[in-house]
Amino acid sequence: MKTSSTKKIGLYFGTFNPIHIGHLVIANHMAEYSDLDEIWFVVTPRSPFKKKKSLLDNYHRYEMVYEATKDYPKLKPSNIEFDLPQPNYTVNTLVHLGEKYGKSYTFSLIMGEDNLKGFHKWKNYEVILENHDVYVYPRISEGRVEHRFEGHPKIKRVSAPIMEISSTFIRKAIKEGKNVRPLLPEAVWVYADEMNFYR
Repeated sequence: MKTSSTKKIGLYFGTFNPIHIGHLVIANHMAEYSDLDEIWFVVTPRSPFKKKKSLLDNYHRYEMVYEATKDYPKLKPSNIEFDLPQPNYTVNTLVHLGEKYGKSYTFSLIMGEDNLKGFHKWKNYEVILENHDVYVYPRISEGRVEHRFEGHPKIKRVSAPIMEISSTFIRKAIKEGKNVRPLLPEAVWVYADEMNFYR
């Protein structure tokens, strides 16, 4: 139960390679139109086991999230997973956050309808649902998924705007020399441009 002294944090996981306006719109909507007090962008670290060429180093992706969120008091970058053993699972991150912040914060997950569909395959998903709420935003390509989590008391649907922008599309467009400036927060566009990312 949320008390006045407990901050309710929504965890928005992703590689954010790069973070774009779609991410910001959803996170800001969650901060303004749900009972979450803050949204933390949890930057997923680059796995030492999977060297994906298109994935920028942890520091640069974290820096872009910082640049994107610095003017939004309710949105924060988080590098909490950078120091956890790899490969890491969300359930471990939640345990780690619980130990680190104790009773001051409660943590919930934010995910798209598409992720919810496969949520039952996550490691210890039952434990996650026992202890944490899951806030789900719609995805147009998926439609409404009727499945095992329908009506679950811990699954909270938020009718956030449907954003069909992807980081993959942005990376490809930059590589092709297209102007994607409107799709990125201005500070992120400047940072990525100066660093010559994705070209």
